[in-house]
Amino acid sequence: MATGENIQQQAEQFRKRYQAVKDEIGRVIVGHDEIVHGVLTCLFVGGHCLLEGVPGLGKTMLIRTLAEALDLRFSRIQFTPDLMPADILGTNMVVESPDGKRVFEFQKGPLFTQICLADEINRATPKTQSAMLETMQEGTITTSGHRYELDQPFFVMATQNPIEQEGTYPLPEAQLDRFFFKLVVGYSNREQLNTIVNRTTTASNIEVQKVMDGSEILKWQSLIRDVILAQHVQDYIVRLVLSTHPAGPFALPVTNQYLRWGGSPRGAQTLALAAKVRALLEGRFNVSFEDVRRVFLPAMRHRVILNFEAQAENIEADEVLLQILEALPEKAEDTPTTATLAD
Repeated sequence: MATGENIQQQAEQFRKRYQAVKDEIGRVIVGHDEIVHGVLTCLFVGGHCLLEGVPGLGKTMLIRTLAEALDLRFSRIQFTPDLMPADILGTNMVVESPDGKRVFEFQKGPLFTQICLADEINRATPKTQSAMLETMQEGTITTSGHRYELDQPFFVMATQNPIEQEGTYPLPEAQLDRFFFKLVVGYSNREQLNTIVNRTTTASNIEVQKVMDGSEILKWQSLIRDVILAQHVQDYIVRLVLSTHPAGPFALPVTNQYLRWGGSPRGAQTLALAAKVRALLEGRFNVSFEDVRRVFLPAMRHRVILNFEAQAENIEADEVLLQILEALPEKAEDTPTTATLAD
């Protein structure tokens, strides 16, 4: 555990190394600062990331650039409706041994990697999507009665398109819950778009340098878990998650009005770990309320389920969560403010 005089030194070193990876990504990716922060947060806590956005916003390029900046094995899976579980996990194949006999040999699939790009993951059938549940949760693959341990760190970054519905299969709640963050990628502004055009329509060729390896990532993952989370801040995290449960003891009016299901315990774990990363980036070794608030939306937007009323009124999950975040007091003894969305 990080203690004594070296705590501040380690925190500062983490900030510098984190920034080194971010700067290398910034040589290729223009803008999307919060998206890059979100992806790196997932990486440094050992979680997985879901990127949602319309085509052409650089989601795949961001993931590829991150893979190039890290000295880790990388694979890309293009999800399609005809993709089968064996196509990503691997399968037994008949091969000829040196003595001429034919034997079964397991051929590993593309999930046997360290950074996996699951491109357009919602185009695969539920059968194939479910094949990733064990891998994302436990870092293992079980097939043909054998259990394989994946090399760490193991990181899944998935993309999905929110506007095309034909030929897509919405991710089940159990799989969504296994993503640490859900990040919504928006459009670039005028200045950023000009920079993108300049970089991509000229003869310039940017080569990304590898700046970090797997052993260093594991070291930072261990340091992050040593960051202090005071009991009153932890209780704030717990109450935030409980406030998303309709008809629960901490449910707010907006919760009962628009939510059908609330966040799981993974939501609380995500808030705690992500807030610890934010604390380190601010030069602190203890988590503040503001750290928690800054990671609330990406940690929870895919863990709550809207009811029919919210869908009928075209209410987004982010709107409900922002109302909850604004209404719930930091101190447990305070009375929650009534939270309702404006008509």
